[in-house]
Amino acid sequence: MTMLVGLLALALPVRAEWQRISEAGSLKVAVYEGFAPFSDHGKGIDVALARALATRLGLKLNLLPFPAGENLNDDLRNMVWKGHYLGYGPADVMLHVPVDRALMAANDKVEIFAPYHVETVRLVRDAQAMPDFDGIASLAGRRIGVEQISIAAMVLLGEGGGRLRDGVRIFPTAAQALEELKAGGLDAVLANRSEIEAAVRGDPRYPLEPLAFERLPRNGWAIGMAVRKDDTELARRLQAALNELVASGELRDIFAAHGVTVARP
Repeated sequence: MTMLVGLLALALPVRAEWQRISEAGSLKVAVYEGFAPFSDHGKGIDVALARALATRLGLKLNLLPFPAGENLNDDLRNMVWKGHYLGYGPADVMLHVPVDRALMAANDKVEIFAPYHVETVRLVRDAQAMPDFDGIASLAGRRIGVEQISIAAMVLLGEGGGRLRDGVRIFPTAAQALEELKAGGLDAVLANRSEIEAAVRGDPRYPLEPLAFERLPRNGWAIGMAVRKDDTELARRLQAALNELVASGELRDIFAAHGVTVARP
């Protein structure tokens, strides 16, 4: 009997959390703000995915856009398990979280799961300005745009001991760098494939090229969701909802509507 009481006590908070969400009738979803094509001014892939997940759970969507913090650990603390000191958050679930073992190990208060896309870094070039391309060597002397504080900026600035730095142009967002490329102010942009695809929409004037940097994951990285560690029932229901979106083709259609090809893990 003592053991049974103990098990029931452990289960109660899990049920109570899901009961709180279902009784409220809405799912609070945290998404990065100013992050096109995933979430920007209430639109984007992650916004559409959040709405589709809430619908599958029989709930309304309560969207909680937030600015990126200094690092992912800050974002998980502010948006998943504690809340921000300015008074917003936490949400029930946060989207666009790397499904990464090191990140999981560093954040024992969250559960990271349900990978829904694999992101990779690509180079997009102006075919008229750079008609020929033969790997990293082709970037010497070229004007290359990158987003500040991004993986693309990190690997490009560090390549070959900094031999390409003089040609690197830093922009607040990848979207702004891509606009400058289309305006003729850059020869190429290094950014996430999703950001590039959404901006150029298959325009043959801007071909995409794979680039192998020593410090860059060759096969990209998966992105998924995060909930509080004890919210096992919510995680189970979100995973089931995502599986349904994949099986029905709705996830593919959400990405396609924003000009992006979804890459499944």
